[in-house]
Amino acid sequence: MSAGASNPEYVNARVRSRRATLFADEDYRKLIRMGPSEIARFMEETEYEREINELGTRFSGVDLIEYALNRNLAKHFDDLLEWSDGRLYDLIARYLRKFDVWNIKVIIRGIYTDSDPEEIRTDLIRAGELEERTIDRLLEVDEIEDAIELLDGSIFGEPLASATEAFEETGALIPLENALDRAFYENLLADLGRPYEGPEANYVEFLEAEIDFRNARNALRLARSGADLDPASYYIEGGVLFSESELNRLVGDYDALVDHIAENGRYGDRLSDALSRLREADSLIQFEHALDAALLEYADTLSSIYPTSVSAVLSYILAKEREVENIRAIARGREVGLSEDEIEEELVIL
Repeated sequence: MSAGASNPEYVNARVRSRRATLFADEDYRKLIRMGPSEIARFMEETEYEREINELGTRFSGVDLIEYALNRNLAKHFDDLLEWSDGRLYDLIARYLRKFDVWNIKVIIRGIYTDSDPEEIRTDLIRAGELEERTIDRLLEVDEIEDAIELLDGSIFGEPLASATEAFEETGALIPLENALDRAFYENLLADLGRPYEGPEANYVEFLEAEIDFRNARNALRLARSGADLDPASYYIEGGVLFSESELNRLVGDYDALVDHIAENGRYGDRLSDALSRLREADSLIQFEHALDAALLEYADTLSSIYPTSVSAVLSYILAKEREVENIRAIARGREVGLSEDEIEEELVIL
């Protein structure tokens, strides 16, 4: 942990400056009409200039865009840690472990689909705590069981090992991916202590919302997967919206699931627009994008209510992730020939 007292005022001022450089929704609509090379040139005129220029001699097209996005994302989040002191540093660092979860999921999916290691490497975001050599070793293995063995001793080792039997029985990655999510959130909240005060109180309020929306996403994914999986095994503790029994009851009942979110005072009073999107969603991808938009909206609300708390930093992290994911989706969509309407359906636009 960085030494010294927390410095949220300074960090939030820097974050506001960075947030002002994020792409607007109109920028995404411009990019949808461009091919990969045009998208790269557009990015070169933005704050991605350095990454595009440094990587442009080795990569082109979608590969250039992918590597530039991931390097830029890691740089921005490294900057957050560099600016932060004391407890604020600790809270941000533990949240950025989410990219360890992302990287492990990417690698496991790559092994599962027998993808080339270099293709897997393109999607990695080096912003977590896993050592480079651990990631490199994970990229060298051919079996998911070997990857799990390499993670023994990390916070993910035991949960993944426990989920291996369900993975082998179903042939689906859901048990492993959910084990990663549960390990992340449980460790995130483990030693904050109660009652929550000061920076921890705002931090926990945000995390509770993220856990709630993760549980909602898992409920619908389970219902749509068709696999014989026990919903209780995929419940993540720490939220306020669902008990384990409530989540079991709502699996497979989409309207009841949305009603349950809307009837909760914390979200129903603040997320009317986002909840309207949830009601209108007619596919899993639209539902997940609506949940992402709801969490972004909620994080922005918290950052306005608590302008000198860690909430503003967490809101920025989500917004930057959204930018990277949207640009990536556009570039990949253009590469495979999707229509503009099809690509727009893949975006999270507020």
